[in-house]
Amino acid sequence: MSTAFEPITIGRYTARNRVVMAPMTRNRAYGPGASPTRLMATYYAQRADAGLIITESTQPSPIGQGFPNTPGLHSAEQVEAWRRVTAGVHERNGLIFAQLMHAGRVGHPSLHGGTLTPVGPSPVKAAGTVFTMDGPQEFVTPRALDRVGIRETIEDFASSARNAIEAGFDGVELHAGSGFLLHQFLSTNANQRDDEWGGSARGRGRFTVEVARAVADAVGADRVGLRIWPSHVYNDIVEDGHHDTYLALLDALNPVGLAYLHIAEGPDTELTHRLRERWTGTLILNPYTPGAFTGPESLKLIDSGAADLISYASLFMANPDLPRRLRAGGPFNAPDFSRAYGGDHKGYTDYPPLPRDSAA
Repeated sequence: MSTAFEPITIGRYTARNRVVMAPMTRNRAYGPGASPTRLMATYYAQRADAGLIITESTQPSPIGQGFPNTPGLHSAEQVEAWRRVTAGVHERNGLIFAQLMHAGRVGHPSLHGGTLTPVGPSPVKAAGTVFTMDGPQEFVTPRALDRVGIRETIEDFASSARNAIEAGFDGVELHAGSGFLLHQFLSTNANQRDDEWGGSARGRGRFTVEVARAVADAVGADRVGLRIWPSHVYNDIVEDGHHDTYLALLDALNPVGLAYLHIAEGPDTELTHRLRERWTGTLILNPYTPGAFTGPESLKLIDSGAADLISYASLFMANPDLPRRLRAGGPFNAPDFSRAYGGDHKGYTDYPPLPRDSAA
C-alpha cells in the first residue's frame, strides 16, 4: 500500500511526495508580452514542497489565449520571465511542469486587439460568455481549422514545449479538458468534422494524440503529462458516448509513454475506475467533489490504489505549505473564492481586475 508522503516516479523524475498542486488560472501575467512577474515567482516558490507543481494555463501561441492576463510560452521574453519562476521552485528542490492550454473557440477577439478570430475544430459557436477586460462578452463563431491549420497548431504546442524546457521547466502538461481546444476536438458538439479529425471516437481523439506525440518527440515523452476532464459540460461541451471516446484515447496514448495522466474527475466516477484500469502509467486524480473542494480525506484514494497522486487546487492556493499541513492533519486555511479564479470543479468567478504587481 502506498501513502501520500512516499516518493514516486513521474516520468524521468522522482517526486518527494504524492501531493500535486493543480493548475489554477490566476490572470496575473502583467509582465511584457503576457509574461510572468516577480509575484508569480514568489507564489510558485512558496508551494515548492508539493510533489509536483503544475502551473496555471499557459498559451502556446497568441491565438491560444482565452482570458486576460494569462501567460504565454511562445516568445523569448516569456521564456526569460519564466526562468525566474522555475529557478525559485528549483532552489527549494521542487518539481514544476508548465500546463499548455489552447483556448480554441472560447477565446475572444478583444484579447488580440480585434485582429484575430478564435479557432476551433468546426465553426460552432459556444453558448455563454467569456470574461474580458471589458466584462463578460458572448463567445464568437470560431474559424474552423483546416488541415494546414491543424498541423501548424500541433507545431505550436511542440515549439512551446521546447520553450518550456529552455525556461527551466521540468516538463509540460497538455490541457485536454475544461472545454478548451483539445477538449473541443474530443467533443461531439464542437467537433462536427467528417474527415480524419472527427466523426468516430478515434477520429475525434486524433488531435489530442497527435499533439501528445509531437510534444513527446520535442522534449521527451517522460517530460509530458496530459489532463482530461471527462463527462463535464464546462464551456458548452457535449460528449456523447464519452466512455468510448476516452477508452479509445487511452489506447492510442499508452504506447507514447507519457509521464502521467491527470484526470479531473467529473460526475461519471465509474469511468474513472475504467480509465485507471486501462491506463498503463502514473495517474494523478483531482477527485469529483460536488459543492466542495478537494480535502485531506482524498488522500485515502492513494492508500486504496485508486490513484498514484492527488491534485489540490483551492486548498493549495489557501495553504502554500499544504503537504506539511496534510501530514500533520491541519489546521487548514479556508479558500477565499472572492479573490481569485480557480477552485476544484467550481468554474470561474468574475471579479474586478486586481492591482498590477511589478513586472520588473
